[in-house]
Amino acid sequence: MTPASIFVGELFGTAILVLFGGGVCAAVTLNRSKAKNAGWVAIAFGWGFGVMAGAYLALPLSGGHLNPAVTLGLALESGDWPLVPVYFAGQFLGAMLGATLVWLAYLGQFRASEGPFLGVFSTAPEVRNPVQNLLTEIIGTFALVFVIVATGQNTGLAVSGTGVLIVALLVVGIGLSLGGPTGYAINPARDLGPRIMHQLLPIAGKGGSDWGYAWIPVVGPVIGGLVGGGLGMAVYSLV
Repeated sequence: MTPASIFVGELFGTAILVLFGGGVCAAVTLNRSKAKNAGWVAIAFGWGFGVMAGAYLALPLSGGHLNPAVTLGLALESGDWPLVPVYFAGQFLGAMLGATLVWLAYLGQFRASEGPFLGVFSTAPEVRNPVQNLLTEIIGTFALVFVIVATGQNTGLAVSGTGVLIVALLVVGIGLSLGGPTGYAINPARDLGPRIMHQLLPIAGKGGSDWGYAWIPVVGPVIGGLVGGGLGMAVYSLV
């Protein structure tokens, strides 16, 4: 994989991830949407399908990380630190592109609804407690990256592409089991990129972008990804 292929893969893969994920949030919450009030299960599966579609798209180009926390966790194992900025650039720009596409796809529904609309773009806690919220994001991302490392150790799954499907179902499981407290960002790009677009896009009545909370869905996943990658590497070094 070259830096160019990594950037392109992460750009379009993350854009598809956020298009599906932000799209299901818009579908469930905005007025005049046929999926309004479909509920949390629909959101969890929408994000899982977004991971599946984006990762399969990006897999031959970049390995399909789509998440800075995953990139950091895997870099502990691979040592490919010089490529980390390339992954980050594709992921954050892709997330911004995906959020913009959600806004365009649901433009009529945004106009027919009253804000705030931040929940379509980014996460927010149900109980605002920075320590608890940070810990929730750390735990969720740890589970994600630890299992990704474990899946990567099975070369049959990695070569066949079945590992991508397993990770997509893992994201659904994390959403259903651990998504209640914070909305499970578990991905700094998925949260920060769309939050920036929420700030920039012309959406009437959109409300604030909650920058006071924005550090938690960045720092928490980074810590969780590093712990998950480090522990996974330590555990599988015993094999």
